[in-house]
Amino acid sequence: MLPQEIIRQKRDGGTLTPEQIGFLVKGLTDGSISDGQIAAFAMAVFFQGMNMDERVALTRSMVTSGSVIDWQQFSDLGPVLDKHSTGGVGDKVSLMLAPIVAACGGAVPMISGRGLGHTGGTLDKLDAIPGYNATPDIALFQNVVRQTGCCIIGQTAKLAPADKRFYAIRDVTATVESVPLITASILSKKLAAGLDGLVMDVKTGTGAFAGTYSMAKELAESIVTVAHGAGMPTIALITDMNQVLGRAVGNAVEVREAIDYLTGAHLDERLDTVTIALAADMLCLGGLAPDQDAAMAMAREALDSGRAAEKFAEMVDLLGGPADLMENSQRHFADAPVVKPCYPERDGVVQGMDARSVGLAVVELGGGRTDPNGTIDPVVGLTEVAAVGEPVGSDRPIALVHARSEDAAVHAIERVRSAVKIGSSGEAGAAVFERIAKT
Repeated sequence: MLPQEIIRQKRDGGTLTPEQIGFLVKGLTDGSISDGQIAAFAMAVFFQGMNMDERVALTRSMVTSGSVIDWQQFSDLGPVLDKHSTGGVGDKVSLMLAPIVAACGGAVPMISGRGLGHTGGTLDKLDAIPGYNATPDIALFQNVVRQTGCCIIGQTAKLAPADKRFYAIRDVTATVESVPLITASILSKKLAAGLDGLVMDVKTGTGAFAGTYSMAKELAESIVTVAHGAGMPTIALITDMNQVLGRAVGNAVEVREAIDYLTGAHLDERLDTVTIALAADMLCLGGLAPDQDAAMAMAREALDSGRAAEKFAEMVDLLGGPADLMENSQRHFADAPVVKPCYPERDGVVQGMDARSVGLAVVELGGGRTDPNGTIDPVVGLTEVAAVGEPVGSDRPIALVHARSEDAAVHAIERVRSAVKIGSSGEAGAAVFERIAKT
């Protein structure tokens, strides 16, 4: 087969066979297909789409491009569960959710990705923790899950390696927002992790890849359908991304916010709503709770009792991070050289927010990548971000900007200020819109 002919076929709206898709995925894995050809294929799929059979074939080929973890050898584990988000601005839910579910008896082997476009990645946040090994071998990964109930890592060389390369190329070629490619990317990693069940957080709004509700629902239904077709029970929640989730955007600053949430130092209401809703579905999917109300109560007790914080601390310690991170987090995170308030042009109420533009402000500060091999500055970002419906003015900035230089801070302030609409009133609306499950 010739890769250019397969690309041409898809470019012209044709349907690819499992053999053709498998050939491309093999080339992704062994490097025999160039970055340019992969980018062209991604763009062809972006415009022409894939039917459900093609999506299943792409997902399965990407799963079998590497190893699949077997948890059945460990009889002492609870149900093996995970959550995945389609990406958002300020979305640090995984850092709290995994230890909450682990504290309730679940096993959460969470394989996360790096940032895509304007969104942050869980793996980039974990890299901000000194000493944390985000890419352990599979033996250590399994050992941490067995000992503490959760382990959040990045893709290893052996798990869905085709997706790892594809993921990086899509990030810099404007082909992220493709339902078939997002479906295959997410599910290939999750199926390779050997899960018993998955809960999806499909975001919609100005800061989401699924900018419209119809696209978010299409993606949620695609993921649930393909996952069930591959034998993995899956539920999807459609959640709001018309504003920053929580109060921090960046890497170290988001880890700090997650620690504050787990320890009870600070709780943002919308962040809490999304986290507990996802935890409840994971617990129900794993048979650890009989219904949603009981599951939410279990999750809340795990959080309030401090057991979830203990699980996070154990995970960090076992993966090489500071043993006292929860008690002395300020010791372990450097501060940005410049911290400046971003004041609105006039007093008022946050009426709306272009969350994508806010995310790009952080990328421009150095908190995200502009090429696949780029580095990230962990200390830059935004904190104390005002939520929709909150007053801002000369005594309450829109956010605090953490930057490496005065010039970078000034540029970020201008972008954030222009991304936030100020009016006389504003209302945030629901944080969780809809639940999609196989009927």
